[in-house]
Amino acid sequence: MNEKAFNYAHNDTSTPERESRTAGLNKLQISDEVARLRKSAHEREVPTASEETLNFLFTLALAKNAKNILEVGCAEGITSLALLDICGGAHLTAIEREAQFIRAFKDNLHAYADRCTLIEGDAADICAGLETGAYDFIFLDCAKVQYIKLLPELKRILSKNGVLLADDILMYGWVNGEVETPKKRRMLVEHIREYITAVTNDDGLQTSILDIGNGLAMSVKR
Repeated sequence: MNEKAFNYAHNDTSTPERESRTAGLNKLQISDEVARLRKSAHEREVPTASEETLNFLFTLALAKNAKNILEVGCAEGITSLALLDICGGAHLTAIEREAQFIRAFKDNLHAYADRCTLIEGDAADICAGLETGAYDFIFLDCAKVQYIKLLPELKRILSKNGVLLADDILMYGWVNGEVETPKKRRMLVEHIREYITAVTNDDGLQTSILDIGNGLAMSVKR
């Protein structure tokens, strides 16, 4: 992958970034269009969530009957498209700062223009201006160093009993010690551990760290 293409590091996800024990047992069900877009993204080494991660995300969104979804870090909008396919009647707000991703997002989501709002720019600035309690489902998948910085605003804009799902929380197994952390990634791992500590010790959240895909933190607002 050409690391200069994006402002944050991400590997090709045509194969899992981290192989969980249940990865081979889950079956991702997506439309032909979403499958085509994922294949294209893999060929171009554009960041996309793993199959197991997406499978859980869609299952949880359905169980929650999500109506107002926020995706922080949407890349080309492939996950956004699938969420709107699955959650009939839901409205999705997406945040993205990379110009090349924004152009692709608009192309990929044109059929859902009436159910999707794309906000371009920095997630911290944008979240600060969003309505309190507006979202019942938030998928957090932006630069991992931003997770802990975004948490106070994400809690504010999450509705009571709303779900906050943070991706890549085990980061290749570095965070939980199953794989040694490269020296240049130690600060990144510390930021993720700060987020884990914050959400698991927050009296206003009920949180589980899940061994799914590259790791997920699922928090429900009390």
